[in-house]
Amino acid sequence: MPVLSVRHLTHYRYRNPVAFGDHRMMLRPREGCDQRLLSSSLLITPNPVQLRYVQDVLGNWVGVAHFQGRSSELSFESQFTLDHTPLPAFGDVPGHVDVYQAGRPFAYSSEDLPDLVQSIAPQHDDPDGVLTRWGLGFVKHTGETSLQHLLAEMTQAIYADFRYGKRLESGVQTPLATLESRGGTCRDFAVLMIEAVRRLGLAAQFVSGYIHCPLRGLAKAAGRTGGGHTHAWLRVYLPSCGWVEFDPTNGIVGNTDLIRVAVVRDPRQAPPIHGTWAGFPTDYLSMDVEVDVTSIEDHLAPALATAFG
Repeated sequence: MPVLSVRHLTHYRYRNPVAFGDHRMMLRPREGCDQRLLSSSLLITPNPVQLRYVQDVLGNWVGVAHFQGRSSELSFESQFTLDHTPLPAFGDVPGHVDVYQAGRPFAYSSEDLPDLVQSIAPQHDDPDGVLTRWGLGFVKHTGETSLQHLLAEMTQAIYADFRYGKRLESGVQTPLATLESRGGTCRDFAVLMIEAVRRLGLAAQFVSGYIHCPLRGLAKAAGRTGGGHTHAWLRVYLPSCGWVEFDPTNGIVGNTDLIRVAVVRDPRQAPPIHGTWAGFPTDYLSMDVEVDVTSIEDHLAPALATAFG
């Protein structure tokens, strides 16, 4: 299984030395049967007087740094290596086990529902039912619709029909704006699909992390979108499969090349770094972010291309 290395650097610059409040970092990956952490390090400059880790209510690792003094620069450099083992999206479960019955809202069991209800509730308005009708467009008019097929088709539809574009502004545009413009960022596409499936009665959560863009052959890029910075996708709960991940930005069903760091109900709960500073408004100069996700094969490819080219 591939061993992936991630380096994430965030560097802030200020015109004059400023004071820093506590900063919270969501940079450490969540471990599981599909990804196992081998090593990790976090370098913060200037050194915080205290750094501790806590787990939030959803099991995400959150680093909390406490500072004293002032500085004109602040940087966070996270590095980790992990075993990444992509799993079959639906395992050995046939595609007709979890179904949506035309004309009937989907319902989870009474045992599962109390733990899922917050992930089913929509977070965005749909006053005219535009988003609901778009989601229902993937449901057969009569009979049963396989949820596995429905979710895969919705993922592929966003990948094929929507235009990806970087946006420097923070936050997420509304699902209705994404539908109207047929474009957005990875986080916009994730939120669009989350809100659509929630209106079908499904539990969905926002996932933040990184994507590996491997080299195919000797030097040809794999065509993944979202490399070079953090990436966003979603996961949906299916009774027979558990939580299944979907990346509509790249048309990925399952977790191939996806490194999970944070899982939340709303993307506002998962900023990689969040904190405060005290100074004059004109003191802030810039923020630079660098993200590199590599594997051993990526480092070998240029040498192989030279040898055989």
